[in-house]
Amino acid sequence: MDKETARIEAFSDGVFAIAITLLVLELKIPHEDDVAHVALSTLLLRQWPDYVSFVISFTFIGIMWINHHRLFNHIKRADNTLMILNLLLLMGVTAVPFPTAVLGQHLGHYDDRLAAMVYNGTYVVIAIVFNVLWRYAVRNGRLLGRDADLETIGHISKQYAFGPLLYLASFGLAWVNVAASLALSFALAIFFAIPPHVATRHKREG
Repeated sequence: MDKETARIEAFSDGVFAIAITLLVLELKIPHEDDVAHVALSTLLLRQWPDYVSFVISFTFIGIMWINHHRLFNHIKRADNTLMILNLLLLMGVTAVPFPTAVLGQHLGHYDDRLAAMVYNGTYVVIAIVFNVLWRYAVRNGRLLGRDADLETIGHISKQYAFGPLLYLASFGLAWVNVAASLALSFALAIFFAIPPHVATRHKREG
């Protein structure tokens, strides 16, 4: 029998793939006639905010896809609420190229604090929806498989519980220090790439 969530996962994979591909459209090829008598190397270097934004967002979306895959390894059934929550999550994913473009255009300028807040605010919303989707699915085991690994599920829930608060801290930090805010957001993305049981074990040992 096919897994009940197979179509949800296939559709989601397509959305993730499109969103991560769209990021590269913000990397423009500089033309000499844009700025007279300026070397190509200089024009390329001037686009560093676009490169930074691209790398961070590519990492974010890739890790979100990894986590989405992890969740649906445990979620075996689907209902209307799950599908709606998954669509809300995908709406956030498809929106990522927009704040990425905003950040790329304003990073390093006088208004980059607002650009960083818009950027990090997007991830605050995504982190909240991720949590709501997961906790809805696992509550009383409503959408889990009969052979669900409760220990791993507990690790995932503990790891995700900090997501919204930490991304909110990154959002607030953007008003004080943009570079530190983006560094924290990137560190959080790497943290959520770590398998939940590994992150929990390291925290316990520490």
